[in-house]
Amino acid sequence: MWSTYLLIILLLICVITDLRERKIYNAVLFPFLIVALVLQLFTGGLSGVTSALLGMIVGLGILLIPYLLGGMGAGDVKLLAVIGGIKGVEFVLFTSLYMALAGGIFALFILLFRKGLKARLTKVFYFLHGLRSGMRLTHILHDNSTLKTTYPYGVAIAAGALYQAFFPGVLPI
Repeated sequence: MWSTYLLIILLLICVITDLRERKIYNAVLFPFLIVALVLQLFTGGLSGVTSALLGMIVGLGILLIPYLLGGMGAGDVKLLAVIGGIKGVEFVLFTSLYMALAGGIFALFILLFRKGLKARLTKVFYFLHGLRSGMRLTHILHDNSTLKTTYPYGVAIAAGALYQAFFPGVLPI
């Protein structure tokens, strides 16, 4: 139960800083990871620490490639790793599934409700039409910044983790 409280506090802090400053700070993440490892040691012994370390490695591994490709911030990667350190491998795997669903929903809302919807949809239409015709019109997508909208992905990570914490292993249908 301590791990759920620790997780909720971590997510609350990270969502606030991610929304306000678009950053997830190491000064927040590392103390939570250390506290999680110490608590895992006291409550689960060596197997608890092993579970936490494996969860951390899996969490790190899930977002490492998107980070290396430039589609994810380092804070997001470390946040998922700390979530794995707090709750373990199974939790972080389900969290990543829900995080991806939440991220897709958030991206859809951003696509629909930010300025430039018509320009974005026109570019996507031309791109898809070009593909259908056998032409690669990648320059259409890169002409200006209408398709380069970003958002704080820590919010999607937090949504996925909270869903997993309160509805463990339940797939939303």
